[in-house]
Amino acid sequence: MGFSRRFPRDVKGSPYPVWEEVYLSTDEEKKLEEEQRKANVALMRECIHDAKKLFFEEQLKDFQSDVVHAAIALFEKRSSHAVYWKEESVKEKFDKAYGKK
Repeated sequence: MGFSRRFPRDVKGSPYPVWEEVYLSTDEEKKLEEEQRKANVALMRECIHDAKKLFFEEQLKDFQSDVVHAAIALFEKRSSHAVYWKEESVKEKFDKAYGKK
């Protein structure tokens, strides 16, 4: 079973929304995870490059472990979690299905 999330849908004439469950198929979920994995690998490479550049510009000793630690700190600040992208994807499916923009 794929990722799912519930969204409120307004019902004309009722003060209460109807909650609709929207699912990502297993294939959609795997595709999103693969896209984010590739994006995170590219982002980590950028973070390593930025950490090396920072160490050089600040004339810090360039110990590999320090560069890696700095890169990880940058990565944690920049990276987005897979759940966020899955939630965005199911929100798009909900909006398409129920006519929201």
